Amino acid sequence: MFDLDPLTLVYSFAAISTILFVEAMYLLFFSTASYKTTVNRRMRLMQTEPNRENILIQLRRERSMTATGGYSLKLESFNRLVMQSGLKMSLKKFIWVIVAVAAVAFIGLLWQGFDVIPVIGATLAFGLVFPFLMLSMMRRRRHKKFGAQFPDAIDIIVRSLKAGHPVPIAIMMVGREMADPIGSEFGMVSDEITYGANLETALRNLYFRVGQEDLPLFVTAVAIQGSTGGNLSEILGNLSAVIRQRFKMRRKIKALAAEGRFSAIILSALPIVMFIVLQGMAPDFYGSVWHEELTKIVLACAGAWMVTGNFIMYQLVNFRI
Repeated sequence: MFDLDPLTLVYSFAAISTILFVEAMYLLFFSTASYKTTVNRRMRLMQTEPNRENILIQLRRERSMTATGGYSLKLESFNRLVMQSGLKMSLKKFIWVIVAVAAVAFIGLLWQGFDVIPVIGATLAFGLVFPFLMLSMMRRRRHKKFGAQFPDAIDIIVRSLKAGHPVPIAIMMVGREMADPIGSEFGMVSDEITYGANLETALRNLYFRVGQEDLPLFVTAVAIQGSTGGNLSEILGNLSAVIRQRFKMRRKIKALAAEGRFSAIILSALPIVMFIVLQGMAPDFYGSVWHEELTKIVLACAGAWMVTGNFIMYQLVNFRI
């Protein structure tokens, strides 16, 4: 079908082989080194800032903390939620975003002709309830990611201890080898130990920043070993196995409850989808009763009943282990 010159074909294959060889050499040597310097946020900062104390202060401020590690807001519960959610933007910028979203919701609802009281209620929901739910969701997601990385981090510490390294060096290796969120968090622990904090205090600060449920076991094990002695590598090895088994059990339960979870999603989305379809196909379907007082009451009751049903279904398909 094709009239190809054999010499041209040989040259083409030689060029392709050369390109593949160069790419293999890059992946073997340069890519690994590049990955090690950019594996987490702290390692990326160390490329441009040699002073580790400045990096520690910057990481704290990015987490809505003061330079010394305290809360930057007087409202501690909200500050803790923002800190443990791993929010990327600064707290001041996040508050301005909340104010802007609430203002847009207020103006948009007034422009649509809604009454003042429902508009104020919706604005408060956008300005207070929605950010809280979003931050809570981000914190749960971060906790899940941290929990998935935690057994591997403990294994790195165990191997380092068996090789004869002290605990601070083992923690520093986790901060160098692992991705975020656990890489930067353990790196901050290493920096705090370097600049004067004792090991137990630095680990309690780690739990204070993260709030993940498996961390107290690790902190307690290291603290007890530091005061009374013992085989820490064996204790942490058993802890890693327990966390892995619990994580495996969570995934198994999640797979068994998948049918109920998707049924809940479909039942929750169906009324909203049907409302959007009817509004697109027949815009006047609700037009004659949309501004009636009884319609608003019925819709509010239906929304409250739907939220109650979603909460019950959520409890049925989610189990705490």
